[in-house]
Amino acid sequence: MTDQADHILTTEGLTKEFKGFVAVSDVNLKIRRHHIHALIGPNGAGKTTVFNLLTKFLIPTGGHIRFGGRDITSAKPAEIARMGIVRSFQISAVFGHMTALENVRIALQRNEGTSFHFWRSDRSLDKLNDRARELLTMVGLERYADTTTVEMPYGRKRALEIATTLALEPEIMLLDEPTQGMGHEDIARVTELIRTVAKGRTILMVEHNLGVVSALCDRITVLQRGAILTEGTYAEVSTDPRVKEAYMGRAQ
Repeated sequence: MTDQADHILTTEGLTKEFKGFVAVSDVNLKIRRHHIHALIGPNGAGKTTVFNLLTKFLIPTGGHIRFGGRDITSAKPAEIARMGIVRSFQISAVFGHMTALENVRIALQRNEGTSFHFWRSDRSLDKLNDRARELLTMVGLERYADTTTVEMPYGRKRALEIATTLALEPEIMLLDEPTQGMGHEDIARVTELIRTVAKGRTILMVEHNLGVVSALCDRITVLQRGAILTEGTYAEVSTDPRVKEAYMGRAQ
């Protein structure tokens, strides 16, 4: 009972094969409630495949996934989103020719069960504007509310994506490479943003930037060739000789 109360998302023996190739092998994860947990590892380690399994974009070959103690192994992507598992994609997933405010408002509509009703009058959507502006302020985008998304800097688009994710009121946010392709200033801004939005939530993230991981994460799982190599705090995993070897092997 204590284990279920402490851990919001768990996997047991999670496995995925593609025509005989084992991409994920017997992965047992325990994501503690209200923690920031990172999946790291060299390229090809299976991190994104694990994310796809957790968010049901792939069906496991074996094993179980539980959320809040409930078995969700057979659930559909839309079902788990309604349960509170929401993923932010590696490539920014916002509507480029809408304003930042309109993007967040659409996410709020989806949470109300009225998504993509573009034909509704602006007046009927005005009630969502206050909440949309609150979310934009939370991620530091208040001055971009009326800016068309395609005109926003890359780092700000990623912040907008986090705002649209927050609009779905997630219990756990899965962030896939949130700082990929960013310069130092944007990385610092998004790192601080993740720290802010993590309050009262659980975050599971795939992230290559180990500086970001060390600054944010309570616990880290290191994957190699689809299996868990080790797990622990950043201090523990960063001094593990197996982790150093795995990363040096990637660089050679």
